[in-house]
Amino acid sequence: MAASTLAGSPWLRIKLLPEVHPLVRRTLSVRAASASADSGPVRVRFAPSPTGNLHVGGARTALFNYLFARSKGGKFVLRIEDTDLERSTKKSEEAVLSDLAWLGLNWDEGPDVGGEFGPYHQSERNLLYKQYADKLMESGAVYQCFCSNEELEQMKETAKQMQLPPVYMGKWGTASDADIQQELEKGTPYTYRFRVPKEGSLKINDLIRGEVSWNLDTLGDFVIMRSNGQPVYNFCVTVDDATMQISHVIRAEEHLPNTLRQALIYKALGFPMPSFAHVSLILAPDRSKLSKRHGATSVGQYKEMGYLPQAMVNYLALLGWGDGTENEFFTIDDLVEKFTINRVNKSGAVFDAVKLKWMNGQHLRSLPPDVLIKSFEDRWKDAGILQESQSSFAKEAAELLKDGIDLITDADAALSNLLSYPLHTTLSSDEAKSVVQDKLSEVASGLISAYDSGELCQALAEGRDGWQKWVKFFGKSLKRKGKSLFMPLRVLLTGKLHGPDMGGTVVLIHKAGACGVVTQQSGFVNLDERFRILKEVDWESLVKEQEAESAVPASP
Repeated sequence: MAASTLAGSPWLRIKLLPEVHPLVRRTLSVRAASASADSGPVRVRFAPSPTGNLHVGGARTALFNYLFARSKGGKFVLRIEDTDLERSTKKSEEAVLSDLAWLGLNWDEGPDVGGEFGPYHQSERNLLYKQYADKLMESGAVYQCFCSNEELEQMKETAKQMQLPPVYMGKWGTASDADIQQELEKGTPYTYRFRVPKEGSLKINDLIRGEVSWNLDTLGDFVIMRSNGQPVYNFCVTVDDATMQISHVIRAEEHLPNTLRQALIYKALGFPMPSFAHVSLILAPDRSKLSKRHGATSVGQYKEMGYLPQAMVNYLALLGWGDGTENEFFTIDDLVEKFTINRVNKSGAVFDAVKLKWMNGQHLRSLPPDVLIKSFEDRWKDAGILQESQSSFAKEAAELLKDGIDLITDADAALSNLLSYPLHTTLSSDEAKSVVQDKLSEVASGLISAYDSGELCQALAEGRDGWQKWVKFFGKSLKRKGKSLFMPLRVLLTGKLHGPDMGGTVVLIHKAGACGVVTQQSGFVNLDERFRILKEVDWESLVKEQEAESAVPASP
């Protein structure tokens, strides 16, 4: 490629030696900057490899691309990088597309929706790669390399002994036409190897990391086409991004080293460079790279665990980005409105599963009431806890329990817990000692009398108003109020020390026994059975046992 052609490229400022034969090395200094970033339409891409599930890191990269495109009125392109034919599977591709669709990251162009820059599978673009490889061959930017694997391994070993970067040191970059022709006639396999200047540097202005530079002498000539005719990743990506007119490449920081090779290929083909933005890795709590050993890492796993897509999107957006306020709750429309690439942090973001679950609870409770209640009702029926979902009991249970549920899958345990009555376990716990020793037996005696007389059940039949009137009267009769009244009542009626609103809980327990909507396998203990258990408690023995335990000194 002529020096005048290079110097005229709109994205390069280059220093070149005088015009020389294309096989002779050049020294150059390149500063790469976007030509298309501000002058043309915004086009971004997400390019997963269908070799596994969609990792949360990949999902965040897709999200940032989506938000950037939507905020700029641009296009979000989905491209499948399936050149690894041995590991790529149709099942994996379908799963990735399904997960992206579940997150609501709808693409404008891609393998299933088409577009004017297709095909959108790399495996279907081999003819295009060959055409551009031949173009580089004609310009002298690449050459045929006939080195065997043994020769290449020897070069690596020599470089290691000399404490040098493992760069190509073979002869084929300067071989004569006669030598090349001789190998071709013998049928020796060859690769296409890109000719890299021995000296100079390349700099890019990364939209997240600022200026990044590389010395070219650390790279060496690299392969763009294997001997079997398969193109190498960096060559494919460059040709794809250029021919699909991608204006911004937003990707994980692990791809940053690839930028050097890609920038050189852009230059040699005369393509304008996109803007680059390399997003930090998602880290585990121990600040290592997030992996399967840390628990769930794929979008599909979180979907199966009951997480909402809007919660996943919200949480992933906050891994490395914020709008500059204390606000943490965003819908996807909010994110499109507020997202800017310059607010993406270049340091690693720690994935906090507890925070994600909390975030899911926020989004769960922000659903329209009828949608939230219906989701709980259906869940309880499918789990075999309720006979039917459409009932006033289910609606009241959903309303009572929703504040303590962060995952829809937790609704089963929440209702089962409410219906259970672990009185003996609670009374035997250390936490209950103070309640027991506060004359709990006297409260139990009064409560049993109120139940046996029908007074309590009549109050509960009137709903929360009836309960509130009765509990006020009951407290006065025992000269108790506040915690000294409600804590004993909670223990005696629910069998637990903690839980949702006690009045709503007791009314619901009464209703469950009256309406017959709860299944036998739910573990429900009705009021009759609860009071039978309560009457059998030997309070005197319980108090003595606790006093004896308190008298025993703790072991050193």
